[in-house]
Amino acid sequence: MYLSYYDLKKQPFHVTPDPEFLYLSPSHAKALAAITDGIEERRGFIAVTGDVGVGKTTVLRSYLHLKKGGPLKTVYVFNARLTFEGLLKTIYRELALPIPGASVAEMVDRLREVLIEESRKGNTVVLFIDEAQNMSADTLESLATMSGSGTSGEKLLQVVLVGQPEFKKALRRLRHLKERLAVNATIRPLSRAESLEYLRFRLKHAGTDFASVFTASALKMIAGASKGIPRVLNILCDNALVRGFSRLERPITKATVKEIVRSFKGRPRLLRRRLPLTSIFGPGITSFVGSARVPSTERRGSIHLVEREEDDVVVRPPAARKG
Repeated sequence: MYLSYYDLKKQPFHVTPDPEFLYLSPSHAKALAAITDGIEERRGFIAVTGDVGVGKTTVLRSYLHLKKGGPLKTVYVFNARLTFEGLLKTIYRELALPIPGASVAEMVDRLREVLIEESRKGNTVVLFIDEAQNMSADTLESLATMSGSGTSGEKLLQVVLVGQPEFKKALRRLRHLKERLAVNATIRPLSRAESLEYLRFRLKHAGTDFASVFTASALKMIAGASKGIPRVLNILCDNALVRGFSRLERPITKATVKEIVRSFKGRPRLLRRRLPLTSIFGPGITSFVGSARVPSTERRGSIHLVEREEDDVVVRPPAARKG
């Protein structure tokens, strides 16, 4: 709607995370490298934690985009409220394996055989569990116990646990899982300077100079109002573009942004919903479970706020140890 008016080749603040728009800060690069190392060196368990909207999903998608077409077999669990038996059945289903017998023990034994065989073929099987704070302690501990080492000492199943800050606290109480945790990456909100750089970066990659779209004071107001949450940055900017276009305003001024920010305040529900990962893999790689939600809108006062469910990140360096 507003693309041609602002000389944009594509939407700079669109719904679906796009690796082309990945803002790669130095700390983000370090975290991505830690996750890459954790999976490729078969260290076992990796935890990625952070507040809603900071970009946990984008971290994973960036890694998967880089490794697309490689020897990865992935299983994605979006609904973490599963018993251990339910988790096993999900893994079997996503790996296209027949479920042997009816007992959990049989499923564990057969899955171990499959994982050993995949390892011998040079394949890496990765289990992604989103919203991991919703998974029961019993299920997590059983998963930790099951995902033992192969004959060479390497971990047979790579597990990436993605959760909100409370999950990090829960990890301390899970003895077996804590012992096996090799990589722990914490994603934090962007600083004010990083927020501004993020906005400029995305506008540049959409095909235009930021100064022709927003005034400097308008960008600063958006950066401050977002509290460093990339999802909020996207929502505010997208709505400002819609509002600016309706007024034929170019560049968009601080006054217009102020109206958007005023309507946005007191709307924490925009941060509670997350966009599930969608399949971005090549042939031979298991697709992720889950489908994208349809963006919703709400009229509040004179501003038509549009929710854009998208993440981007800045990540602080994680602590890693040999598993």
